[in-house]
Amino acid sequence: MTTTAGSPRAVGAVGTAHTRVEGRDKVTGAARYAGEVPFADLAHGWLVVSTVARGSVRSVESAPVLAMPGVLTVLHHGNAPRVDADYTGLLGKPDPVVALFQSDRVPCAGWPVALVVAETSEQAREAAEALVVRYETEPHDIEFAPDRPGTYTPEPRETMETGKGDLERELAASAVVVDARYSTPEEHHHPMEPHAATVRWDGGRLEVHDSNQGSKWVADELARLFSLDPASVRVLSEHIGGGFGSKGVRPHQVAAAMAATVLHRPVRVVLTRRQMFSLVGYRSPTAHRVRLGADTDGRLRAFGHDAQNLTSTVKEFVEQSAAFGRVMYDADAHRTANRLVRLDVPTPTWMRAPGEAPGSFAVESALDELAERCGIDPIELRARNEPTAGPVSGLPFAGRNLLACFEEGARRFGWAERDPRPGVRREGRWLLGTGTAAATFPAGAAPSTAAVTAQPDGTFTVRISAADIGTGARTALTLIAADALEVEPGRVQVRIGDSDFGPAMIAGGSTGTRSWAWAIMAAAAELRERLALGGDIPPEGVTARSDTSAAIAALPEKERHSYGAQFAEVAVDTTSGEVRVRRMLGIFAAGRIVNPLTARGQFVGGMTWGISMALHEEAVRDRASGAHVGPDLAGYHFAAHADVPRIEADWVDDPDADDPVGIKGIGEIGIVGAAAAIANAVWHATGVRHRDLPIRPDRVLSAGTRTGTGIGTGIGTGPDGSRRA
Repeated sequence: MTTTAGSPRAVGAVGTAHTRVEGRDKVTGAARYAGEVPFADLAHGWLVVSTVARGSVRSVESAPVLAMPGVLTVLHHGNAPRVDADYTGLLGKPDPVVALFQSDRVPCAGWPVALVVAETSEQAREAAEALVVRYETEPHDIEFAPDRPGTYTPEPRETMETGKGDLERELAASAVVVDARYSTPEEHHHPMEPHAATVRWDGGRLEVHDSNQGSKWVADELARLFSLDPASVRVLSEHIGGGFGSKGVRPHQVAAAMAATVLHRPVRVVLTRRQMFSLVGYRSPTAHRVRLGADTDGRLRAFGHDAQNLTSTVKEFVEQSAAFGRVMYDADAHRTANRLVRLDVPTPTWMRAPGEAPGSFAVESALDELAERCGIDPIELRARNEPTAGPVSGLPFAGRNLLACFEEGARRFGWAERDPRPGVRREGRWLLGTGTAAATFPAGAAPSTAAVTAQPDGTFTVRISAADIGTGARTALTLIAADALEVEPGRVQVRIGDSDFGPAMIAGGSTGTRSWAWAIMAAAAELRERLALGGDIPPEGVTARSDTSAAIAALPEKERHSYGAQFAEVAVDTTSGEVRVRRMLGIFAAGRIVNPLTARGQFVGGMTWGISMALHEEAVRDRASGAHVGPDLAGYHFAAHADVPRIEADWVDDPDADDPVGIKGIGEIGIVGAAAAIANAVWHATGVRHRDLPIRPDRVLSAGTRTGTGIGTGIGTGPDGSRRA
């Protein structure tokens, strides 16, 4: 761990490396996931999704399927239980896709149109594949393009468009101008564990074993959908095999609950990989125009970022890519805007570092172009434009150690030895280059409740509706509770993933652990006060409860963010156009690090995903059908072990003084800026800018042919522009 001079050493459990408290259960198979919980008399559901991109269901020919072995029922818009999706939940209005089988309308390919339930999963699948659904089709539109007709600024406009000063005037007065367009494709988050739910009625309560990012959140949403008393719904999510923003309220939970209601027996629904491409959200493709104007010394006079994404015709979702620059760089004129276009596609959703991941690619690539044109080192350019307060908000920063990240990263990466000229380093047929980029992500906190119980045997039990989606949150909370109680971690058991434990923040937006830790520390402090009064602990224990709503509301208004500096070295094959990342380094300022072991895994995981984003990931839709081409893990490319080189992640001290633990959040920031650092390194290697992701070999070859770099022929370009073998 990297520390700043004079910083205090971490004491107690927090700040020391601990293996996962549930690790043994996971590697031995003792940990049960939502699709593995055993139930007697369990039935299995299989969703049937539309094969047309727009229209309506004319008929569901279920009679032949009902006669097949083991089939119990076929639910569709003609016979399904009624639900009510006209409400506002924790994250706003639900996606109408969860209003399952309430209408014959089909707004996109992959829309759920029926559920086949059978005695076994194999029987359900066979029957679902045999089910004939007939449609009335209508013309569809899935074409996403910059500034196409129908593009609009969503509400509330004051958060979608921000700015100050006269952008056009400052651009005209600038000595150096960058005006460039960038794009990222449709991308998908596919956790190792598919979305699954097992549902039963138990003593008048709907019991749901589900893989999600917030058990209380899902319980409340299901209660509203089915018009139930919230106390009559219990959601359990003890072990979750990844989420990344996709595991909220989805059709599989609703389908399983419907079937359990109809059949009066437990029902399990597990989504297939192909279904996940259309039913659980994704990152929208994005289009960006970045305009930067600067004096010859690199000081920004103008900063403009217009970002555009698509959304469905049934729900509005904004990938707020323009938010990235609002806290990163100041300028005399500063304008940012997010815009949308509605198309006949499924609704996008949050995906690791929503907004910041694609936004950082555009802005940090443009900053690198500006550095090149100004003849200034990219790190020095960023230092010259370091703001002292929020560039748009004017609010003070709750710690901003971005430059410390660059300083430490540059030292460890060997940046000072870098020749700034592109195309000068070569090993055989490989051109070599290095690049860097900045990262940021908001550091939030939300009200949560927790209960801490002292047992007569000297142990403590923590209960909180947290969700460990693979991040190591359960272990981090154990360490935090141990320090708060001043006991060894082995005396603390943290129970999570049960909606009966009360309201708590979901696992998302890098706010989970910070929010849960705050609640646990408050409950632990009260418990210690009560225990200090003396007396024996009764058999049921002594319990203290907390609610951090008032404490969160009292937080002073500041710009609260984590920061980071990404560094990458790439090699580009002049014959094939293949790009290989040789090494990456990320240095982060992300608050106090609770568990260095799992924290490093989170950073490295995000950076690895950045390699995927830069070089591999790209979902493609067929214009004729409106559906995906190759919607599986064979057709959708992502980084494998062979693509992941030496990746290092570390951090500088960066505690948040307004937080009782000093946490800021680390789950998202690892991917932010990673794709830009790789793209900037590809420019340094080849002298060619790639403004569209992913940087595929065919794009490298075509760019080489277009610019005359010799890529594709095995010939490189010298620093003076001469070609050489």
